[in-house]
Amino acid sequence: QVQLVESGGGLVQAGGSLRLSCAASGGTFSLYNMGWFRQAPGKEREFVAFISWAGGAITYYSDSVKGRFTISRDNAKNTVSLQMSSLKPEDTAVYYCAADIKRRGTARSNEYDYWGQGTQVTVSS
Repeated sequence: QVQLVESGGGLVQAGGSLRLSCAASGGTFSLYNMGWFRQAPGKEREFVAFISWAGGAITYYSDSVKGRFTISRDNAKNTVSLQMSSLKPEDTAVYYCAADIKRRGTARSNEYDYWGQGTQVTVSS
């Protein structure tokens, strides 16, 4: 069983930055692909960013965050992070990290096996 706990959310003004972290336990973190998703009120959960297992050589992002967000991982600390810059009000959402333990390498939320509880990010205009 893998447990994921996000942190780092909060309130920030448009144009500002936040760094989200997700701490993993209960498994072999370095073997898992990891993803970040978000869900705004009244909307479906959407993909944000992906990083591959081991050294994280492969990353990809949704078009809406590309160039503004950066995903990274630290296998020694069992954490995955999301550095968010140039934030916009439309980035307001609950952000979730998720583990793809079967290494499907996907952006589909239903193909991730474990989820954190989420952390709220609110961007004011």
